[in-house]
Amino acid sequence: MKRVERLHALSEMLRRSGARGVSADRLAREFEVSVRTIKRDLDALESSGAPIWSRPGPGGGYGLAIGASLPPVSLSPAQAVALMAAVSAAPDAPYADLAGVGIQKILDVLDPTTRARADKLAHRVWVNAPPPSSRAIRSALEEAMAEQRVIRIRYTSGDGTTSTRDVEPVLFASTNGQWYLVGWCLLRNAIRWFTVSRIERANATKTACSGHTIHEVGEPPVNARPVHCGGRESLTQTPRSVPSTQ
Repeated sequence: MKRVERLHALSEMLRRSGARGVSADRLAREFEVSVRTIKRDLDALESSGAPIWSRPGPGGGYGLAIGASLPPVSLSPAQAVALMAAVSAAPDAPYADLAGVGIQKILDVLDPTTRARADKLAHRVWVNAPPPSSRAIRSALEEAMAEQRVIRIRYTSGDGTTSTRDVEPVLFASTNGQWYLVGWCLLRNAIRWFTVSRIERANATKTACSGHTIHEVGEPPVNARPVHCGGRESLTQTPRSVPSTQ
């Protein structure tokens, strides 16, 4: 692990340790370096503005001041390109546009040398992604999901039947190269999956969702996972199959 990556991981470990902190010995074992190296890394983080505290004696250690804001942590060129590649390869993913804006903000604060190396490396990663669906439709779906409001959609199912549905959004799911809106269909009074590319119109209403949860969607497969689960196993994953949208 390169030092810039270790510094980032170190700051995250200190943040997760909370008020109890973590000892230098444990940090050294975790990152497979010497205690002396860990202390140099801690000094570097503190010099960059990280609010690190230390507690001497048995049971002591290091941590981050609760509630304090952290300074930006630099990315390596490979990490920066990994973010760019992930977003470029999935332009139809929920909140992809916002992710692109976030990545640009990160790139803007990189030091010139790292930015130049990231730009050079990015030219070695090619993506041939399908064009995204309508921006207006995706914006309405994203808004309804984030605000937990009923979304009204005009939808054409696989057999060619077109209908207007009011749906309480529960989750977005990606499987077999397709993105789906999964939600409680008020017309069918059941959970239904709607292929995003088949949604012809979408409008977020002002009606609040009634509280259907991801656990109603179904039993998740072993290898399914949310985009972030905090490092723990989660039951809030995508189901084993895609039910009918009829």
